[in-house]
Amino acid sequence: MNENDLSLLAGAAARWDLLARALPAATRESLARHLRATRSEPGSEARARAVAAAAGLLRPLLVREEGRLGAPPAASGFTLDDLAVLVLDGHRMVGPVLSAVRERLLAEPALDEAVVAARGGDPRLPALIRLPGPGGLRRLPLFQFEPEAADRVGATPRPRVLAVAVHLDVVDDPWGAADWWLSPNAWLGGVRPAALLGRADEARVDEAARCLNDPEGE
Repeated sequence: MNENDLSLLAGAAARWDLLARALPAATRESLARHLRATRSEPGSEARARAVAAAAGLLRPLLVREEGRLGAPPAASGFTLDDLAVLVLDGHRMVGPVLSAVRERLLAEPALDEAVVAARGGDPRLPALIRLPGPGGLRRLPLFQFEPEAADRVGATPRPRVLAVAVHLDVVDDPWGAADWWLSPNAWLGGVRPAALLGRADEARVDEAARCLNDPEGE
């Protein structure tokens, strides 16, 4: 695979805010089609062709806009995958720091919206965290739901999750809310809040959540 093409696409991701304004709708649709194909099996000919096509599509625009956009940082930390996330998945969890958080949270067990609905639940409840995965498909982290049986999770939200949502910016920052639930918490002695759900001491989650709005415990 051509490293220059990969570098060009990574640079496009690094300055996407400016580039997107100069991108005609038809060009953006073509770019999206090529980026979907870049998600083919690594090392495949289909992926290599898609990378070359996407780079060829953007190269003239980047050259034309170079004076306004400027050269991308020499070591920006952005990647081709980040550009695909921006264009296809519709969120901004990209770059050298946020992409790692994105990958970690999307690797957690989750249910698709359609699965929640099929099990009789409401995947659109405002208090539930919905993370956009590949293609923008919303994924609801599994910890939010009550276990239905020993080997299956149902679609009934845990009451504690709904109660704590008032302290989290679930709608506007679902990534931040998910990260809070799924990261070690200093107020809980390094335990992830999600790990306390269903335990006798799960009420400790309330105190940790309140500290988000009152960090000094006043």
